[in-house]
Amino acid sequence: MKDPGDHRICFVGDSFVQGTLDPECRGWVGRVAAAARARGFDVTAYNLGVRRDTSRDVRARWEAECRARLPAGCAGHVVFSFGANDATLEEGRPRVGEEESTANLAAVLAAARTHYAVRVVGPPPVGDAEQDERILRLCARYAETAAELDIPYLPLAAKLAEDPVWRNEVAASDGSHPGAAGYRLIASLVLAWPSWWFGPAP
Repeated sequence: MKDPGDHRICFVGDSFVQGTLDPECRGWVGRVAAAARARGFDVTAYNLGVRRDTSRDVRARWEAECRARLPAGCAGHVVFSFGANDATLEEGRPRVGEEESTANLAAVLAAARTHYAVRVVGPPPVGDAEQDERILRLCARYAETAAELDIPYLPLAAKLAEDPVWRNEVAASDGSHPGAAGYRLIASLVLAWPSWWFGPAP
């Protein structure tokens, strides 16, 4: 029997999950985990973000990494967030094409939902117009896939593409990742998401 008070959550994804270039070294993952604890939830959060990871990389590693951290008896949660690196061009083509990327998402979600509570946070825009177009197209495919599997999906790219705070943060950084204010912005969107598990205490 699961102990509903022992919430363990794995955030699996790329550099945006890892919190790359956040001068506070918290990223959005650290901020939403801290908010859950402030709201009275006993949460253990594992940041499994890896820089440059694509959907292909996540598909290869997520299961073993989550299994090691979400033992039987806990309330296991998994958040997947990736896709921006799939849309990055290498030698004139995306690192992972839309069809494979969507299939990778479908595979990890179908497997994960049999064991854990699952959510998907879509990839954010990166400040490059052409890549952001590819990310937005991929997000639409991801949203459809998550809906087919009845898993909530948060479309970050659509919410952040024209946001002045996000755009300024990325422009002032490396042209892809934000600073602290950008990660706070993602955290605020996650925390306001009706499908987020750890809402305000009743």
